[in-house]
Amino acid sequence: MIKNLSKILYSSSKSKGLYSSLPKFYFSADSSKGGHEHKPTTGPLVEKKDEKGEPRFLEMVLGYIDLAAPYTKIPKDWIEVYKGCDSTLKMNLPLVRDNGKVEFIAAYRAQHKRHRLPTKGGTRYAPDVDLQEVEALASLMTLKCAVVDLPYGGAKGGIRINPRDYSAREIESLTRRYTVELAKKNFIGAAIDVPGPDMGTGEREMTWMKDTYTYFMGHQDINSSACCTGKSMPNGGIRGRTESTGLGVFYALKEFVKESAIMKKVGLAPGLQDKTIIVQVSH
Repeated sequence: MIKNLSKILYSSSKSKGLYSSLPKFYFSADSSKGGHEHKPTTGPLVEKKDEKGEPRFLEMVLGYIDLAAPYTKIPKDWIEVYKGCDSTLKMNLPLVRDNGKVEFIAAYRAQHKRHRLPTKGGTRYAPDVDLQEVEALASLMTLKCAVVDLPYGGAKGGIRINPRDYSAREIESLTRRYTVELAKKNFIGAAIDVPGPDMGTGEREMTWMKDTYTYFMGHQDINSSACCTGKSMPNGGIRGRTESTGLGVFYALKEFVKESAIMKKVGLAPGLQDKTIIVQVSH
């Protein structure tokens, strides 16, 4: 049923109507549009906005699920099950800075659905990481895995820091402590939950994570080195992982601009030929 819902969300034929009608359709679900009546229970988006007046990320994700629900035959009560995370973990990690001062830093991990194990999702280090963000991203991971039939549930995690403000030693200390806390709560392991790199992290952090987990849990888990992805190659990583995300964007864009109907709307010819690309990098 999750795969059915995810295909509806990502279907190009139906998503045009869904996404273009978000404000109107979200307030009054119409059973005549297909499937059964499903009135959203997360509340109107206007009731939950951030300080900039925009719907929060989590409310946006839940809102789109509500929009897709009438196009499916999934019972209303099961839709509500799919919208919530199975498990969430929030912790405060103590860090002794290089200058001797001590900080408590918030860290999170969310496992959206464990219908298929392990759960899978990145670990981001960013100053705006919070619980609702990792829950939203974990939900999207479940849907993405279902679309391409990957046998994983969705998960996501992160530590609320700006990596540029911390030394390599401080980041290593946080990463290793984070890994230990995940292991103590059964939130990491090759058959349980497999973190990967995300914004602000890479093979360095994943190698620290793998090293810490195998040191503490290797005697109990023969597959301990598979506790995370994105490690350096000498530590069990694979070729192509570093460039895989950017390469995925390239292939997605390449296929997107082949759509004649879409290109016609913006007054461009199909294909990448004679086009220039602007890459926006956030700091």
